Amino acid sequence: MMADSTIGTALARNTFEREAFTYYDTKRNDVLNLDLGDLDGFHHHHFAVGDFDRSVLSEPPDRREAAIGAEIHRLETDQVDLILQTLTGISPSSRLLDAGSGRGGTALLIHRTTGCQVDGVNFSPYQNDFARRAAQRHGYAAHIQFHDRNMTDTGFSDASFDYVVSNETTMYVDVFEAFREFARLLRPGGRYTLLTWCRNDSVAPGLTEADAINAHYCCHTHRRSTYLNALLAASLIPDQVDNLTIPAIPYWELRSESELATGIEQLYLDGYRSDRLNYIRITSRKSSTH
Repeated sequence: MMADSTIGTALARNTFEREAFTYYDTKRNDVLNLDLGDLDGFHHHHFAVGDFDRSVLSEPPDRREAAIGAEIHRLETDQVDLILQTLTGISPSSRLLDAGSGRGGTALLIHRTTGCQVDGVNFSPYQNDFARRAAQRHGYAAHIQFHDRNMTDTGFSDASFDYVVSNETTMYVDVFEAFREFARLLRPGGRYTLLTWCRNDSVAPGLTEADAINAHYCCHTHRRSTYLNALLAASLIPDQVDNLTIPAIPYWELRSESELATGIEQLYLDGYRSDRLNYIRITSRKSSTH
């Protein structure tokens, strides 16, 4: 059954969210993941960190594009390890929220590795329907649910999660609002991990490649300082901040070699190489006094 896009339209509360909803709900084929999910059944809506197998660039012309695509998919799958590394103490009895769960790849991999209960929230019914079918196909449907909800207003009860994660989704929300919601959802001492690209406002306080990226993805690339300020305002105390900008460069080098490159690749390469853009991971914990 096709997902009803009117649900997502109702969940998108303003012009910015409606533009993001339209971009993702109508994007039926992710350009660089087209057909690649059949390699292992996991589809992704995020990028990656780490070097790639350089030998794929030397493949014969009739195999080169498929080899590049497979390597892109491997990198995107391995990227979820960046989140898994931060989920200290997680167990099958834990409950985790994937905020902005996309087509379900992050949620599925977290459950496969940890056995925990996962709830994904996303205001794209198309993507949620895709993710639900993937969970059924892998036999995870009893442990993973994907909800047609806005990640800044989830409707879940207070203190109902041990962990919250967001994998390159915070550029679609007001992070002060989102982080207040995540703090509300977390139990005292619960942990929130985010992965995202951001403006490095200590180097480039003005216009950067981010403006063109925002236009391309209908998103808003926040400043690095905004993330830290919003976490502290929500009583989410950062205890690990990782700058992964340099390791994020090879992924875009590889994407630029694909026949399906869109041109966005050079913007990320220029931004990361100049340090005007950063790729960061921040892990925080909810204060036990709130």
